[in-house]
Amino acid sequence: MKTLKLLAVLLGLTGFFACSPGDVETQVSKITLINTGINADEWAVIPSGEFFKGQHAHPTLIDYDFEIMITDVTNEQYVKYLNDALTQKTIKIDSNEVVGYYPGDEFHGYKHEFEIKEGYWLHMPLDEPGMFIQFDGQQFTVISGFENHPATMITWFGAKAYCDFYGWRLPSENEWEKAARGTDKRIYPWGDEVERNQANFYSSHNLIQKIFGKQSVTTPVGYFNGKTYNEYTTKQGTSPYGLYDMAGNVWQWTSDDYPDVHYRYMRGGSFTNYEYNIRVWARNNAGPDYYSFATGFRCARDVQKNDQSLNAGEETIHSDPL
Repeated sequence: MKTLKLLAVLLGLTGFFACSPGDVETQVSKITLINTGINADEWAVIPSGEFFKGQHAHPTLIDYDFEIMITDVTNEQYVKYLNDALTQKTIKIDSNEVVGYYPGDEFHGYKHEFEIKEGYWLHMPLDEPGMFIQFDGQQFTVISGFENHPATMITWFGAKAYCDFYGWRLPSENEWEKAARGTDKRIYPWGDEVERNQANFYSSHNLIQKIFGKQSVTTPVGYFNGKTYNEYTTKQGTSPYGLYDMAGNVWQWTSDDYPDVHYRYMRGGSFTNYEYNIRVWARNNAGPDYYSFATGFRCARDVQKNDQSLNAGEETIHSDPL
């Protein structure tokens, strides 16, 4: 199904990825796979308690502990899920699209509300410009060099299905914002000022593109960790709980389905945005079947016991309350 609404921040970028597969291969050949040393399977514990929500810092309570991924879901992680889900038949291929069942939303007939009916909904397209996940008719793979980049071109349905598959969930807006901001009134996940080498946003492009090339505008997850790559020194850009890329790189889907609207909400801003749209309270929205090369996600879940592991090799960061 076609997208319901284009994000205003992407206007003018329609032709950015309008290139042939050969062009993509040429661009990829210029990219060195950077190992950031960040484990995308790690989670951080966010303790219960109040935090300051929004631009005007309203005290807001989350009365339970929860865990959230320290990075966005990567292409490598999403491909593993796709292959397992295809085998287990929780997704299917239909007209060159990955689709999955959704039970539908309650419909109120409110002005501009679009009905989300029970049925099969788009999770991700196949073979569109800007995609780094491929399907050969039998198996999904990642274009070499992009394994640890955030998975994009994923709809809200596709993001939710990934989290559901493992018994997790998309974070609510409140969960996401507390994980990004902590318990003070900071503007960005790391503080009140931003530098070009601290996040992947519009002002950092001239520095990043000399390393990755024009085709790769996302950066590997956890890239902004204070290390130097190819003579480009990054600045630490983590949140108080140790989360990476909570500002810039890609917008992140959240779970909330508010009454009288069909839109779903995204947080964090992306590589297309200026400083004001990567602030911790910045929001964007689109229909749940929307996808773009600047939209990804991460998952949340209930706190796991130390002896429980849902993925082999998975680790959990246990953060102290701020």
